Amino acid sequence: MNLSSIPLLTDASAFHAAEHDGATVSRRTALKSAVALAGAAALGGQAGEPTRADSPDPRRGAPKRYDLKKSINLWAFPYPQRMTLEECLRLAKEAGFDGIELNYDLESDLSPKSGTAEFTAIRKTAERIGLAVSGLCSFLFWPYPLTSNDPEKRARGLELAGKMAQAAHDLGTENLLVVPGAVCIPWRTDHEPVPNDVCDRRAREAVGRLLPAAEKLKVHLNIENIFFNGYLMTPMELNAFVDSFGSEYVRVHFDTGNIMLFQFPEHWIPLLGRRIGNTHFKEFTKKGTDHSLESFRPLLDGTTNWPAVIEALAAAGYRGYCTFEYFHPYEHYPEALVYQTSDSLDRMLGRKA
Repeated sequence: MNLSSIPLLTDASAFHAAEHDGATVSRRTALKSAVALAGAAALGGQAGEPTRADSPDPRRGAPKRYDLKKSINLWAFPYPQRMTLEECLRLAKEAGFDGIELNYDLESDLSPKSGTAEFTAIRKTAERIGLAVSGLCSFLFWPYPLTSNDPEKRARGLELAGKMAQAAHDLGTENLLVVPGAVCIPWRTDHEPVPNDVCDRRAREAVGRLLPAAEKLKVHLNIENIFFNGYLMTPMELNAFVDSFGSEYVRVHFDTGNIMLFQFPEHWIPLLGRRIGNTHFKEFTKKGTDHSLESFRPLLDGTTNWPAVIEALAAAGYRGYCTFEYFHPYEHYPEALVYQTSDSLDRMLGRKA
């Protein structure tokens, strides 16, 4: 439609004529009508068939809705420096998340300083707010690797992992992320490289020792793919490790970003299949040269093929949480990151199109 053909009552004579005819149309009303007509003409005049009002727009979000749940990791919040744990839980709920993944540390509400009573209170707070605890994870597997050459670090790591399993149970989640071992830890200068075969043997021993208690607690030990640690670097290796325990309580925690440097998450998912018990939706960009934690980006600000990833998860039968993991809360207005992530997941999962 030619916009110039839309009659606009913009000159004085036209308005005087309308007044003379007894019309009650004001200048403001006429201009509003003209703008509305122009907008409709612009939308309707695009190439191709016009989009029906009830049809999803693939430019705005996935046109198909996926039966997956939205979650966010606590590391995306300024906790505990600027927000309390309860404030984080409330913000996650207000932003529209179904769950939150909590992090076990040495100094926080979620640490060895707390016990069953404290963790149960956190669970009840989350339940009162209407938010599920989607899982528990920890950075403590890096200073205390389960495969370290230092026997004291191995023992401490095993002790902490056992405490994490109990904490996960008390928090009301069945998901505990486990890093089973590391050949190398590039970002730590205090880690001595471990031979591949030794790493594999120690990792199997450690998970085997954790498993009986985990089974009693009904907490899944979800083995995370890392890549940066030089261990379990293909889906076939990860499958073999998980399957070797013959237990439904050893599964996979699939992290999309941890393999993006050289591989593609949509290729892993069909091979891992129903072993996937939980996920991290971690955005990564292949456009940069920085391979530190800075290479991970806010959701959708990277090179991950999210439509392919989500379709692969759905085809594999996954119906669990999609947890955004990010390590840098915004310095200013940190709530923005939380709301942006929720909106991004809505679009990715077909909740907004």
